[in-house]
Amino acid sequence: MCGRFALTATPGQTAASLGLAELEEFPARYNIAPTQPVLMALAGPPRAPGSNLPDRQAMLVRWGLIPAWVKDTKEFPLLFNARSEGVLEKASFKTAMRHRRALVPASGFYEWQQSGAAKGQPYWIRPKRGGVVAFAALVETYAEPGGSEMDTGAILTTRANAGIAHIHDRMPAVIEERDFARWLDCRTQEPRDVLDLLKPAGPDFFEAIPVSDLVNKVANTGPEIQERGIVWPQPEKVRRQKPGADENQMTLF
Repeated sequence: MCGRFALTATPGQTAASLGLAELEEFPARYNIAPTQPVLMALAGPPRAPGSNLPDRQAMLVRWGLIPAWVKDTKEFPLLFNARSEGVLEKASFKTAMRHRRALVPASGFYEWQQSGAAKGQPYWIRPKRGGVVAFAALVETYAEPGGSEMDTGAILTTRANAGIAHIHDRMPAVIEERDFARWLDCRTQEPRDVLDLLKPAGPDFFEAIPVSDLVNKVANTGPEIQERGIVWPQPEKVRRQKPGADENQMTLF
């Protein structure tokens, strides 16, 4: 699963990494959460012969895909992730998989290791080589009952690699730069032709850094949430006993 990520690269670095035209200025974002706007890159319209313009376009998308056929969004779950293993069969994703494949630029993502603590130990998981990575994503334009349209999207996930499987069994599907064009090409590349790209990153691609529980709150958006830290398990509450009661005796109190 991928429920939080960060994009701290500059607009220039982000544009260069995805082969986009110049992006408008935006601040570093350390704690991006579902329902927030996220930057995605899609294939652009066909270029004129001899054009030097990029063949990709950027758009802001609400993180949480809503299929076009949904009638009541209040009754529909928040689809911020899509499992790559069933993406061709799931009604919520198969149309977007055919027509609107995208890339999400990220500096890394967060995951929580469950080990008895109430909320688990959060980790900041980033590429060892640094820079910007691209997560596979899908986009769907949802027409609201009032007539307005909203672009929505989901990040595709796959099984975790050996490097982070001890933290969580899922991870975002990372698309390598050499495969950007093939993944985004929805005109000539059928969905079945790009399924091979939805695989775990190499076992040494990411490094996982334990961080404090500041990341748990969406309101915390500063760089301090990526500082190394440990969330200690909560001590078990001591059960109060009636005076004189035998601690081995069963009690309702």
